Amino acid sequence: MLTWLERNRLDFPALDKALREPNGLLAAGGDLSPARLVAAYRHGCFPWYQDGEPILWWSPDPRTVLFPNELHVSRSLRKLLRQRRYRVTFDHDFAAVIKACAGPRSYADGTWITGSMQAAYVSLHQQGYAHSVEVWDGDKLVGGLYGLAIGQLFFGESMFSHADNASKFGFACLVQHLQAAGFVLIDCQMPTAHLHSLGARAISREAFKGYLQRHLDLPNTADWVCQAHCATLDYTD
Repeated sequence: MLTWLERNRLDFPALDKALREPNGLLAAGGDLSPARLVAAYRHGCFPWYQDGEPILWWSPDPRTVLFPNELHVSRSLRKLLRQRRYRVTFDHDFAAVIKACAGPRSYADGTWITGSMQAAYVSLHQQGYAHSVEVWDGDKLVGGLYGLAIGQLFFGESMFSHADNASKFGFACLVQHLQAAGFVLIDCQMPTAHLHSLGARAISREAFKGYLQRHLDLPNTADWVCQAHCATLDYTD
């Protein structure tokens, strides 16, 4: 039975209460306050819904993740990285990145990154939880992504690309940055061909819970006020 969340309580049902069909639907209702969103990620779930629906909270099994040392960089992307084809920054324009991520896609109607979602994650950014990666071609924003950093885990939310390999370029720089700062896992949530091409793979919900328990409260040294340099990456084809 699906749990409906109360607005005055931040607790979520146990992850093993999530439905099998649709895979991972855990709860509905509540709100998008920063406190609830942080509680959700710490618990192992995330919001995903369309305009006109109640807020839906998900914890799929299996969970798609990427381990930093398993990042796969193709020959074409490696060439762009070595050429420094694009410039990458962190937290330079979070609002522009999430707005671009909410833009129209050729393969989908509408967006799940509603105006309310955008406002909620901008608030999380202002509180230091949510971070953005910007990919620039000169002064033009051509790609990027955003997510949350808690402990030694990064919870990826969405990415966009308006130029060849722009989002992959930014993602590779982010992975290098996170690995140097001691992060052990990037949560990718749901499987896509794009993510699998970068080295993401599935782990069980139980295994994902173990990473939450072991790494959420550990320190990291991530510096989000910097420009990323990705010229000398040594990744396999």
